[in-house]
Amino acid sequence: MEPKEETFKDKIGGLGQKIIGEIEQVGGALTGDPLTQAEGEFNQEVGEIREDLQEDVASGDSAEK
Repeated sequence: MEPKEETFKDKIGGLGQKIIGEIEQVGGALTGDPLTQAEGEFNQEVGEIREDLQEDVASGDSAEK
């Protein structure tokens, strides 16, 4: 099986989600909406997990080579 090439979209997936989460969190604080703030926090955490998984997959792919 040939290794999958990592695209730019794959590289920024977790970072993008973290940025969106931060924007939601600030928006929720400005509007006084606790649900939007909580969703922002959730998206930040998911973004961090995605980055960790992408790093693990990338290191696993390079170890197989």
